[in-house]
Amino acid sequence: MAEDRDGRPGSIERPAADDAGPAAAASHELDPEDPWWRRPPVDRTAVRNDSVLAVALFVACVFSIMLYRTAGFYEDPAPLGLSILWAVAMTLPLALRRRFPCSVALVLSAAFIVGQTALVPELLISNITLFLGIYTVGAWVTDRRRAFLTRALIVLAMFTWLVIAMFIQATDPDSLAGFSRAGAFSPLVAFLLIQVLTNLLYFGGAWFFGDRALASSRERALLERRTRELELERELTAAQAVTLERVRIARELHDVVAHHVSVMGVQAGAARTVMSSDPAAAKDALSNVEINARSAITELHGLLSTLRDPGGAADPAATSASTLGLEALPTLVDDSTAAGLPTTLDVIGDPRRVPAGVGLNLYRIAQESLTNARKYGGSAATADVRVRYLPDAVELEVSNTCRAAGGRSNPGGLGHVGMRERAAASGGTIDIGRTGDGRFVVRARVPVAAAERSDAAAPMTTPAADGLGSDHATIDAGAASGDGDTP
Repeated sequence: MAEDRDGRPGSIERPAADDAGPAAAASHELDPEDPWWRRPPVDRTAVRNDSVLAVALFVACVFSIMLYRTAGFYEDPAPLGLSILWAVAMTLPLALRRRFPCSVALVLSAAFIVGQTALVPELLISNITLFLGIYTVGAWVTDRRRAFLTRALIVLAMFTWLVIAMFIQATDPDSLAGFSRAGAFSPLVAFLLIQVLTNLLYFGGAWFFGDRALASSRERALLERRTRELELERELTAAQAVTLERVRIARELHDVVAHHVSVMGVQAGAARTVMSSDPAAAKDALSNVEINARSAITELHGLLSTLRDPGGAADPAATSASTLGLEALPTLVDDSTAAGLPTTLDVIGDPRRVPAGVGLNLYRIAQESLTNARKYGGSAATADVRVRYLPDAVELEVSNTCRAAGGRSNPGGLGHVGMRERAAASGGTIDIGRTGDGRFVVRARVPVAAAERSDAAAPMTTPAADGLGSDHATIDAGAASGDGDTP
């Protein structure tokens, strides 16, 4: 049976994931939670380190053999040449211990038994190399069944050989003559039991520490993988936060610029029309242009100041030059009337304070609705703004008369998208479209509890898709199906 670099048998079938292609197989093997996970491939540095270790142990083994021979460990030891060849077989295979762990462990085990049978005078380095061989099987063989069988075979062979050697020593009167054989628990029996216990601890330690090394490597790989995943998730979250913040800023800029520039355009056109016939009216119109220009600059300055603040403001209302909310609707209505769109404001119910973020979103919805009415409703258009303070919600409705169906439109506008985003960011819903009597209506409803939560959590970071999902088409579906700014 062929053995691969990690000691995996070639005849064992891999899971179906490996049949999907090299990329799938690579990702399958690198998953630490996969039963077929393997340790990182052995690189040149590891092979070089193992080679250095093998050579060092060979030199130490030869030196140990000389010491044992000098000490007279055996009366008739193996010849020196045979002992040197045995040292080669006992140490140098360790250079490939991580590439072919099972084969190296079997070679070392066989060499160990041969050396002890041939009376090679060496017991120190050989025990170290055999321990390393068994340990490496547990630490590097991915196929745990193969690792278990390989180590079990080695341990069984070693204990079989040990039992045979102990039987020979126990039955040979000339062997171990220094130990008394008298009694059921004689010194000889105690000595043999010490040998058994020593071997149990020896092989058990090699087995246990090998398994722990593989488990530690798997845990380390799992920790590194989770760390990479967390880092990627952190980067993705940061990128999403940047994108959402860019959408929020774009929405705020759109509302500020579109409203003021629209009013300035209407007033400038009116001033040009009456410049010769009614200079006083032209002067008033140009004054309104100046006022709206200053207001636009002030709001943009407030927005840019907030963006430059390193601390950042959690309240979206802080991105405006002043605190804009439902209490600012009368001024907005007056500006709309002065700009040529007669607008009325009705407040139904007892006014109460709403969170700043919700108030800003409702204000911007009303502002965008009036801007669209002024742009597309025609010169004879009028508008009505209603705020209803219900027991469990706050409702804003902006309606206006508009052109007949088929009039000018702007299907590429972003106003409706921004209004939907603002309503969804406040935890509410919005309906946009024409009614049966020909009026164009924008109706936003924000539950009171949802409004309080949206102000405490990070508002205005809901993507447009969520806003669209909250848009209930209770108004004429034919008019509300477009995403443009047409009233």
